[in-house]
Amino acid sequence: MLKLKPKFDLHRDVEYDILRKEASVCRVKEYTGEVDTRILNIEKDGGILYSWKGATGTTRIGKYDSNTKQNKLLYTFDKQVCVSSCSLNKEETLLAVSLAQNTRGEERLKPISKCLTLLIEIHPINNTKVLKAVDCRVKVQFLTAESDRRAVLESHLLLLTEDGYVDLYHVLLTKQEGYRVVMANPDRLTKTAERIVEDFNWVQWDGHTQRLYYVTYNVKFLMRCIQFYPSYSCETVLELPLEMPAHPFRTVKFVNLGFDHHHLDKLEQELVRMEVFTHRIGSMCVCFSQLAKDKHELIYTVVLVHKDCSRTFRVPLSSDQSQKSTQLHPLFIPIGYYILVYLQGYFLHCINTRQQEMLCHSLFLSGPDVDLGLNCQSAKITVLHAEEESNGSLLDMAAGRIHTAELSPAYLLKILRSDTPSRCPSSKSEAQRLAALHCLLVYMGNDPNLELKIIEWLCDNVNAFESFDQIQEFILASLYRISYEKSLSLDKVLPYSSVFDKKEIPACLTEIPGVSCTTDLHIESVFKGKLRSLQGFWLELQWNTERTEYLDAVPNPRYRTSHIQADWDKLRSEKKPSSHMKHIEENTKKVLSMVDTWCLDKKLVPLFQEEDQQQRALIGLTVDKLREHLNRHLPRLGKKKIDSLVVNYVAKLLELIRHMLESVWLKSRLGPCVLCFSSTQQGSPAEWSVFHFMFRILEATRGLCLPLPPGYHTLLSVFAVRVLPHHTFLQYIDHGFLQLTETFVSRLMTDLDNSDANERLKFSILKRLPEPMEQRIFHMWDHPVSSASISRDYVRTLLEKHDKNKGPAFTVRDKPGFRPEFLPLTYLAKILSDIEEQALNPFEEQENVDARFVEETALKQTLILLGYEKK
Repeated sequence: MLKLKPKFDLHRDVEYDILRKEASVCRVKEYTGEVDTRILNIEKDGGILYSWKGATGTTRIGKYDSNTKQNKLLYTFDKQVCVSSCSLNKEETLLAVSLAQNTRGEERLKPISKCLTLLIEIHPINNTKVLKAVDCRVKVQFLTAESDRRAVLESHLLLLTEDGYVDLYHVLLTKQEGYRVVMANPDRLTKTAERIVEDFNWVQWDGHTQRLYYVTYNVKFLMRCIQFYPSYSCETVLELPLEMPAHPFRTVKFVNLGFDHHHLDKLEQELVRMEVFTHRIGSMCVCFSQLAKDKHELIYTVVLVHKDCSRTFRVPLSSDQSQKSTQLHPLFIPIGYYILVYLQGYFLHCINTRQQEMLCHSLFLSGPDVDLGLNCQSAKITVLHAEEESNGSLLDMAAGRIHTAELSPAYLLKILRSDTPSRCPSSKSEAQRLAALHCLLVYMGNDPNLELKIIEWLCDNVNAFESFDQIQEFILASLYRISYEKSLSLDKVLPYSSVFDKKEIPACLTEIPGVSCTTDLHIESVFKGKLRSLQGFWLELQWNTERTEYLDAVPNPRYRTSHIQADWDKLRSEKKPSSHMKHIEENTKKVLSMVDTWCLDKKLVPLFQEEDQQQRALIGLTVDKLREHLNRHLPRLGKKKIDSLVVNYVAKLLELIRHMLESVWLKSRLGPCVLCFSSTQQGSPAEWSVFHFMFRILEATRGLCLPLPPGYHTLLSVFAVRVLPHHTFLQYIDHGFLQLTETFVSRLMTDLDNSDANERLKFSILKRLPEPMEQRIFHMWDHPVSSASISRDYVRTLLEKHDKNKGPAFTVRDKPGFRPEFLPLTYLAKILSDIEEQALNPFEEQENVDARFVEETALKQTLILLGYEKK
């Protein structure tokens, strides 16, 4: 499920260089002593601080630059010390170090504190200043806010103690002799320290965003967040109440504040493990796990602040499992907008933090197959908080290696292809397929090769699953991908899955076998920042939270494509053009013009090459209704942005269907001959496969009331004629599965010869055409019946015109030798003669018309009408 890529190896990237330096100090060719290298901290710029025991009985601190792949010696202590915390300022002029003092042996008799915190000048004078000498652990961390000033002569240091308070030190610097950077106020440092937190029992530092999260208790547990700004001022911007067990932390917990190897040796069983993850578009997830009292159940909670809800999961553990390890807390690993809850050897829960309404959009795997390949317990694994846009990294403390974690598309494809273990029930397998499909399409869908593999899977699975239609899921998830990064609020209003359209959702999509889940709405988060300071991430998070509250309160906030069916039926019934129809057509023109710019070089499948008035109307209506929905629920985006998003959305829909056909066309190796009617050979299995796939696309889009590219119905009918028996083809038309387009019928009439079977097919099709199209088709078919029809229509048209415009009165004088006893017939002949002189000849510029035949046909029909001959 996860791919681990090596990013840093302490032995490979650091220790080899250290051994070379130690050999130089000892003046030997090769140093064979032990260096005992340990990672201390990882700064915002990716620099890794580490310590090692030198050959001369000293402790050294160095930095590995992840950009240049170079190591640098920062400071050397004159004896061996145990560094429990370390941080380097951005300018690399100050080093803050917290030392765990040795209280064994002779040192035990001296009045010595357990922890000594020093501030050391390292550029270039090694002066030191004692900041703290206390009997509790101390963590140090420099602020590294971005600054526009070129020469920064100040640094700001956080000092966090196990006693539960946080101090902020403002260190002023000065230059001496043009290059020496030293502390300007070393004696006043402790006096000017600012106490920013009075009490906490859990704290987490996020260096990339310069935020400090901490949990305090007063009647109830409360998580607060302090934001540091580029000016190095700070304020509390968020308060979040948490439902946690009593006394969750035996000792104060520090997260993302370096690695205390001295304390790790005395690691105690954690009652609660907790971490906070954020994303730049305005999402925040607070994750914590706890063990049930009998240790036979693992409980973990994911609080989705941006969704104004929290979900608590309970996973039962057997007695054998609970006794295997003393550390049964899972790892929380951020990967994009997924939070992975991983307990080695037990389960992996891939939680979708953007679509949390239904469990079927999150993937749950369990059993011995769930293994990341980390040969140590989760207590020895630390999740590093990488930049907001990227995935999390895992630090193996025992091996000194850092791995970047990524979801494995190969494993997700394996789930789709039913290569999952046979012990999985079919219903569970379908839920896993749905979750894997969405992960592939939405999270990884920008990879064209991966998309092609998914389309191949769709082609190979000819039957829809019982619980969901995979083509509908493919269409909606792919469309959602193009817009989900625009605004997090779009999660609640855009179509995401066809599951939401079901009247009754299958039980297998609403539950995870063996896992219970409870959801709490309205978590009562409070934003405390002033309006001027709530910018960027905090403004987006507040907006997303407020918008979620609003959307939870209104009916049908998510746009459902099937809801426009009534409007579509009404629009099709309109016969006269109206202003509304003109508006719809303008929408269609915008969409099709965008499609034209995307697929200029795509001519393999003949789509977008004809006028299809019905599909054009549906395209414009879809744009109109989706735009109306977004303007109603998300006015903050602005009409211009919404219009662009909607037009792009519908254009992508048409392009996506074209891309699906292109892929299946290439897969089946079809040539241009499949578009011809002249061949009498029955369609090949490849043509049948393409027809079946196109028919499934038609069913999927009809179920969602989505438009198709102009030309789709023509292409589908061409394949239907080639692969279906004629009587079956006509049944498809009668049941509304196939739509006869004028392009298709005209090609059929002209390309197919007039054999007996083809004549019967043509007559059957003509009977099923609407009258206006039927008359136009008659002019294209070289057949006596078409000529007879043209003659009848011509006479009918002349008489209808005369009825509206009365002709001149007829007198006997006009025609000498006129016999009055035949007055009715003579009068009719005179009227027809006068009208014909003024009318256009219907056979002019018309091919395949026999004028002599028309005259004879007209005379014969007249005799039949007068009763002189039988039909």
